[in-house]
Amino acid sequence: MASIVVVFPRAEDARGIRNLLVRSGFSVHAVCTTGAQAISQTEDLNSGIVISGYKLTDMMYSELQECLPEGFDMLLMASGRHLAECDMQSLVSLSMPLKAHELISTVEMMLRECERKRKKRREMPRERKPEENALIEEAKELLMLHKSMSEKEAHKYLQKCSMDSGTNMVETARMVFAMFGMSEE
Repeated sequence: MASIVVVFPRAEDARGIRNLLVRSGFSVHAVCTTGAQAISQTEDLNSGIVISGYKLTDMMYSELQECLPEGFDMLLMASGRHLAECDMQSLVSLSMPLKAHELISTVEMMLRECERKRKKRREMPRERKPEENALIEEAKELLMLHKSMSEKEAHKYLQKCSMDSGTNMVETARMVFAMFGMSEE
């Protein structure tokens, strides 16, 4: 689930935004007054939105945006004058003074987009490192040698064991090495 982190230099502004979101049914993970706090809060989260003011006590919005982990988008809330100075290519913004319904609908839209991106990332197969591919190949060779399997049969065997045990192919290959009392190089 996507998380929301609110960061404004004045704590009362941040709490006001949080309260508005909570009253509208959103769950806010954290309220911060510095960019460093916001970065720290997002590091252990998978995805979400950081709602930020233009200038924080320790950095500008653009510095914060650069430091956000993958999977996080920023909603910048600032005066029209400040927004005119911003690079709006990778940013969603709202002009202050704020209209509550605009904030709510924007956050809803951004959370839907976060969820869509998260699903898309999950569906993409993870790329294996070359050493992981080599380990799987060596496990298949062991199976072919000791169990008289074809390459295709060894591959299917690894896949089935991986699915049955709930482990990935690399861990399953390591189990094959253990099964034959061998260590992986």
